[in-house]
This record gives sequence, structure tokens and C-alpha cells, in this order.
Amino acid sequence: MPRLALIHALAHSVAPINDALARRWPQAERMNLLDDSLSADLARSGALDERMTQRFVALADYAVGTGADAILFTCSAFGPCIDAVAHRHARLPVLKPNEAMVDDAVAQAAGGAIGLVASFGPTLLSMPAEFPSGQALHTALADGALQALNAGDAATHDRLVADAAERLARQGCRLIALAQFSLARAEATVAARTGLPVLTTVGSAIERLRHRLG
Repeated sequence: MPRLALIHALAHSVAPINDALARRWPQAERMNLLDDSLSADLARSGALDERMTQRFVALADYAVGTGADAILFTCSAFGPCIDAVAHRHARLPVLKPNEAMVDDAVAQAAGGAIGLVASFGPTLLSMPAEFPSGQALHTALADGALQALNAGDAATHDRLVADAAERLARQGCRLIALAQFSLARAEATVAARTGLPVLTTVGSAIERLRHRLG
């Protein structure tokens, strides 16, 4: 039975991945590590510096010390920090939250434009660089959606995410990629509003982990 370490920087990322794993890979043993000050500090400073990297390394070291067979980060704005962890723990699968979805989106778009939706601004600064340089990519911020979710207003969150996705659909995007684990809850709403295929980081990450761990 594989032991998965799930490391979160947003409290809203915890439920989507745990719910999806319970449905799609119930045999996997899960441990959850949450430090929601990571996202707050990044939003305040905008700095993915050495100090931030060492915080990620410390969390990963702890997870490995508990016997984790793989590490999945659910925070999509911290790519360079996760790269440092992957280098340090090269013997284990260490996944960025979005790397599997990026691969899936590029394959499914087949040269067409991809629409990328986020509710956390820094994600749209870091994540586009993870797509191939020739990939047509349009981005949209679901402004106010994360604040609505923080206030417990899930319906407004989903509506604002779907509004952002609709803007991308009007730009000719072939599919919609939801950039954060916290957005997975809006998948059905976005699909209904846009009529487009919708990919989530949650779904793609689980399939990648199952493949990597056999």
C-alpha cells in the first residue's frame, strides 16, 4: 500500500485531493501536511527566495522521515521550491500539483489554445512557464473567487470561476485547465457553462501517481 504525502499551502486544497483519492485510489494511504502561511507570505512578498525554498525542503524532509513513498504538492505557485525538493529526494516521485495536468492539456489541445483559470494571482505568474514555449495559452483570474471560498460561499466561488472560463472560451480556447486544487470543485459548473473539456490538477495528478507507483 503506497503512502502518499500531500503537502498543502492552502487549506482549500486539502478536501479536493483527499476526496478524489478516496474515490479513485482508496488503497493509497494518505498523510496531509498544511502550512497555509506559505500562500499568505507569497501573496504578501511575491518572493520565491531561498528562505521559502528551505521551508518546502523542511516539509518534504519530514514527510520522507515518516516513510512517504511519494510527495504531491498541491500548491501551484511554488514551482522552483518544488524543483529543489525533487532534486533533494530524487529517489521518490515528487510531483508539482500541475505538471501532470499540463502534459494532459497539451496532448488534448493538439495544437489548439488552452484556457488556464486561477483564483490565486501568483499562480498565473509562475504556471504559464511550465507549458511548452510554442503552446497557445490564454489565462484568466477568477477575481474574488478565493475570497468567496474563504468566506464559505462556494456557489459564488464556482460562478466566478465559470465566468473566467467563459471569457477564455470566447477567445477560442479548445479546453479549460483549472490551475489549482481548490478549483476542482467547480469542474462541473465550468463544463456546463463553456461546453468545453475541463481538466483539473487533482484528476491528472492522481493518475500520474498511480502510474509512477505501479
